[in-house]
Amino acid sequence: MLQRADLSLLVPALVVAEATYFVGERLGAVAERQFLEGLCTLEVEGPSVEDLARMAELVEQYSDFPLGGTDASVVALAERHHARLIITLDRRHFAAIQPRHCDAFELLPD
Repeated sequence: MLQRADLSLLVPALVVAEATYFVGERLGAVAERQFLEGLCTLEVEGPSVEDLARMAELVEQYSDFPLGGTDASVVALAERHHARLIITLDRRHFAAIQPRHCDAFELLPD
């Protein structure tokens, strides 16, 4: 699935922060180091000022989920890059979000 030639992975920095915390807490420092080393081959991007404003809008708009800042950062980055595809295990949130640049996100894995 992630080996597709047409797929360019862009990882939001807030996702890295959240995942790093969970890996370290649950699996320890060695696993956290290995996780971070594995990210060296990926493009990691932090939110822009515009993304932060959009994230705030999304958190308010989807407060009934609730949609947190990390998930909102995924949406804002996808909108900025006009990305339709989101790789996530959180289908419930991302399937319900109406992005600005397309009708709906395509979610992987199926």
